[in-house]
Order: sequence, then structure tokens, then C-alpha cells
Amino acid sequence: MREIGAIAAYLISWLFCELVLGIESGLITLIVSLLFAFGIYALIAFAEHEEGGRKA
Repeated sequence: MREIGAIAAYLISWLFCELVLGIESGLITLIVSLLFAFGIYALIAFAEHEEGGRKA
């Protein structure tokens, strides 16, 4: 589940940078997209960890 969320976040943030913000540099778009995807991955992992802790 984390991987799918991270991939979706990466694609959405890439399109957001390209279309909405109009960033022309591929490197900056790549860095921003990867950071956003990593953040979403970490949030999902944290939520799953907290959910697992409550069940035990």
C-alpha cells in the first residue's frame, strides 16, 4: 500500500510542478517530486505503525 501511495504522490507532484507551477527544470521537478513521494511514504508507514500498535 505504501508503494502505491508513493508512486501516485510522485506522479501527482510531477504534474503539479510541470503544469501548475510551470517549473521548466527537470532536476528541480525531480527533487520536489521525490521529496513529496518520500513524505507520503513516511506518513503512510507511520500511520500503519500506529494502527499496528493499537491492535496489540
